[in-house]
Amino acid sequence: MPDGTQKKPSRIQQRNRHLILDAALDVFSAHGYRGATLDQIAEAAGLSKPNILYYFSGKEEIHVTLLSQLMETWLDPLVEMDADGDPMTELLGYVNRKLDMARDLPRQSRLFAGEILQGAPRMHPHLMADLKPLFDEKCSVIQGWVDAGKLAPVDPGHLIFSIWSTTQHYADFDAQVRVLSSGDTMDGARKHLNTLFERLLAP
Repeated sequence: MPDGTQKKPSRIQQRNRHLILDAALDVFSAHGYRGATLDQIAEAAGLSKPNILYYFSGKEEIHVTLLSQLMETWLDPLVEMDADGDPMTELLGYVNRKLDMARDLPRQSRLFAGEILQGAPRMHPHLMADLKPLFDEKCSVIQGWVDAGKLAPVDPGHLIFSIWSTTQHYADFDAQVRVLSSGDTMDGARKHLNTLFERLLAP
């Protein structure tokens, strides 16, 4: 176009991109990056492989697009931790927001876990530019609460790692959890983890 602006995608183009990304999320979360193929994504999306390649250059671009979209969602619960709030309320709120994500976004959790297990080859720049500064900031907040006697002595980084591992377990190991648990798994997880972290953190 003469003014250099790009034409807005049509509704069909927007719909097809959404179909492709949603199908790819299923495929990547089930098979991992290495095990996923464009043929699998095309079949899951109900589109032809050439149609997939009209919208994306290949499997890697689809994967990177999904990871880029996921990063903001993944960081939001940690961003919401308020340095001016009550420490126990803020930390238990973070635990519960992470459990909500495990319940509502299990495919995204497995996509993220798969990327990290491979050494984060496509997400490393995001980890350094987005997650690392936020992680350091919240570790400083938690350390400030500890120093003020508002929390029991705890290593802030390992506390956050523990929250990640215990909450995301319910998404990443969902098949095992379903076999071994009875009743409302997430309700039980919420009660258990709130008690666990409250006892750990109480000054």
